[in-house]
Amino acid sequence: MADSDTSTIIGRNPVREALEREDQGIEKIMLAQSASGEAIGVIRKAAKERDVPVQYVPEARLDHESQGAVHQGVVAIASPITYLSVHELLTKVAPTWGDVQDRKPLLLVIDRVTDTRNFGAILRSAVAAGVDGVIVPQTSMAPLNAAAIKASAGTAMRIPIARAPKLPTVLQQLKERGYWVCGADGTSETTVWDVDFDRAVTVVLGSEGDGLAVDVAEACDVLASIPMRGPAESLNVSVAAGVFLLQAAKYRLSSAQ
Repeated sequence: MADSDTSTIIGRNPVREALEREDQGIEKIMLAQSASGEAIGVIRKAAKERDVPVQYVPEARLDHESQGAVHQGVVAIASPITYLSVHELLTKVAPTWGDVQDRKPLLLVIDRVTDTRNFGAILRSAVAAGVDGVIVPQTSMAPLNAAAIKASAGTAMRIPIARAPKLPTVLQQLKERGYWVCGADGTSETTVWDVDFDRAVTVVLGSEGDGLAVDVAEACDVLASIPMRGPAESLNVSVAAGVFLLQAAKYRLSSAQ
């Protein structure tokens, strides 16, 4: 059964059926550490085909997630949206290289933000700035659950989101399509005020603690920081997102006038 508040699907058959539905977004599958048998094998195979992460967890974790319901050693965390593939997202935003140059889309890539409230707040800033689409990794990423949607003030449902297994590969694809890729890095001597956002741009944000992964940073065209006047060393990632995205939006607003 599914619970809209907790975004869980409980039991072997319901989870298997959810994996078979293309319109059902599944964040991850949790299996009991002792789970085995043909039914479990079918679920693992279906999860692999859909690139859904599978975790083996203690029975107590499943008891907690299912809130007392009979889970049969299987619980799925479901998303209220269906994630797009990167190809679907990019085709929807600007299908050809010429379209990219003409429309100058603004995309956002989020690298391993694990706090749901930060994820939701980032999406709220993205919608406010007119971001055309968001790309997140398939693993090590906060789920788009009820808490994230609440933090986004409901705006998370208004922006297309895609998931990808390897962000460096995605960034290379974006550059080949004509996007300039700007990563947020607090150590860069280049500041966000120095970046030319009057073009097709992808902004890349890193995790709360570690920032951009090394291979993600290396795939960017430029790294930029937010200059600080006061004694703060850094900003929360959702605040940094607002600064970068609204700076990019400023160019688009001025060119539209």
